[in-house]
Amino acid sequence: MTHRTLQRSALVLALLFSGAAFADNLAPRDQAFLEQAAQNGHAEQSAGQLALIKARNPQVQAFAQRMVDEHARLGNELETLAASKTYTPPEEASLVQKGKEALIGGLSDESFDQRYVNQMGVEAHEANVRLFEEAAREARDPDVKAFAVKHLPALRNHLQAARELKATLAPAPATSGSR
Repeated sequence: MTHRTLQRSALVLALLFSGAAFADNLAPRDQAFLEQAAQNGHAEQSAGQLALIKARNPQVQAFAQRMVDEHARLGNELETLAASKTYTPPEEASLVQKGKEALIGGLSDESFDQRYVNQMGVEAHEANVRLFEEAAREARDPDVKAFAVKHLPALRNHLQAARELKATLAPAPATSGSR
């Protein structure tokens, strides 16, 4: 074999084993969106499962169940879309997301409820809404764009519900009139 043939063979093997390299010509940005959206969904489901066990407030438990259910449906749809593009999305949350969940998992009583709602309800959904808004505007693949547009209203609704829940869990402010 010549040097050139070896180089070509190595390139072909590298492409075959890279998996996502054959993502049906998905733009890198579209692929990155699918990856982040999948990880976010897995994080929501995992943290929601944790909240179903640890949360004390029934409203927090109801919110967690809703997140588990709705993000599972979104995740299934994402997997179907990704498969149609010959892309395999991650099957779990990112290491950073797992670390954040571990931190709130160590909390107990009402501090868990407040931290879960703030971190996974408000902060995570603010980031997810931004992610989906960007994909809705800038995705190159029409199916990826349509997926983002379709799910953006539900994610905004999750964020609003989390903000309302956070407000109900916040401790009452101290009055300045009592001394």
